[in-house]
Amino acid sequence: MNVPFLLRRLRELNVIDDAGAQALERDGIVTLADLDLAIAEQRPAVSARSFAHAAEALGLERRPMTLGRAWDVASALIQPLGDKGPIDNVQPAGHMRRSEPLVPAIVIVGRASDPARAIQAIADLPFTFDIVHRTARRIVVHFEGHEVDFRVCPPDEYGTLLFVATGPAAHVAEIQKLRGRRLAASEADIYGHAGLAWLPPEVRDAPEAMDRARAGSLPDLIERGDIRGDLHMHTTYSDGRDSVRQMVQASRAAGYEYIAITDHSEHAGASRTLDLDDLIRQSDEVERLRQQFPDMTILHGIEVDIMPDGSLDCADAVLARLDIVLASLHDGAGHDRRKLTNRCLAAIRHPLVSVITHPANQLVGRREGYDMDYDAIYAAAAETGTALEVDGAPSHLDLSGERAREAVAAGVTLVIDSDCHRSPALDRQMRMGVGTARRGWVEPRHVLNTRPIADVRAFLARKRTT
Repeated sequence: MNVPFLLRRLRELNVIDDAGAQALERDGIVTLADLDLAIAEQRPAVSARSFAHAAEALGLERRPMTLGRAWDVASALIQPLGDKGPIDNVQPAGHMRRSEPLVPAIVIVGRASDPARAIQAIADLPFTFDIVHRTARRIVVHFEGHEVDFRVCPPDEYGTLLFVATGPAAHVAEIQKLRGRRLAASEADIYGHAGLAWLPPEVRDAPEAMDRARAGSLPDLIERGDIRGDLHMHTTYSDGRDSVRQMVQASRAAGYEYIAITDHSEHAGASRTLDLDDLIRQSDEVERLRQQFPDMTILHGIEVDIMPDGSLDCADAVLARLDIVLASLHDGAGHDRRKLTNRCLAAIRHPLVSVITHPANQLVGRREGYDMDYDAIYAAAAETGTALEVDGAPSHLDLSGERAREAVAAGVTLVIDSDCHRSPALDRQMRMGVGTARRGWVEPRHVLNTRPIADVRAFLARKRTT
């Protein structure tokens, strides 16, 4: 039987019967996000304590997907809709719009002068999926093992729909209590009705967000358009899928002024790595491409491993010939907090290391970042002029927003990179990195690769001469 996950599980948990399920559907409560919002708004239909207990249990039961996987699924459904049919302004909301690293469910919103016609267009998409709920303005489907919630409204209600669907539930309930139930064409109108400055989605769950919105003291958060280059990517010389030329071409198409080619050093755990002969061949290829693409600066670098004894997986004489050196703490080697911290600090203090990539080595959904003394790491990075990375690879998204904010407060220069291994993902992974940084209230002035190449070169040179 094709039933939304929420209603099926509430029945199985004996929280509702068939009549209760029908009542929830009439009230528009068909997904876990709907239930969370209804509870936050203290609606009578879900006032029983059993609903709160069920919401908590089902939230733990749902296995979230990574942000990258969510974008794969959502993009496949959004792309055929285009912006020329019966629906436009189609975009993900919910956890995806808030740039959260794990996404429990996909919500997609759009606007249409005729919502019912737009819903039909969604139902007619050339994909195999099961429709589990449908009204004139909403359709919930099971697609590729995931529940996807499409919601459509007229243009004069779009701001309200986007705001409510973006969440989080507690924030929505608080704003709605301040402003009432008026419909709005834009989110700015919603916040304006509440007497607040508009809050970017990525910071709506921050503890101080409401105070800053009341005071209007919101920073100008970094945007994808502020990024001038990408300083971390991989090619077929190590574990990348595409050649150096393909990565250069894709980067140029993405509008970058400069990039760095930074494949893995010889003893990294990647499927393929660079030895010295490979590095020399790559250097020659980079030089040829510089001649062919004179309008873009191509830096030649490497991502070296920080070894268990704190040394780098490449001789200093080799590193000194490169334009940029990234260092990564891939292998924990079973070390405790003190040893991991000391290894990271040794790399930060190395005069040839420009950037510490994905510093905590977080693996989203699989492993928390390393337990280290991050205050000591931030202090050393600020003192030595070593950049710390916000890595946009969906498996990392590290530094996290919280740690990026701590680093900036300590005076650290950040760099936001894609860590891309295939050219089609260059832009998306950079956007995920930017979204992660925005969760940490990061501004363009905090980020190295928002600056012209001359400033980047000067930053790299300063570290080498200290």
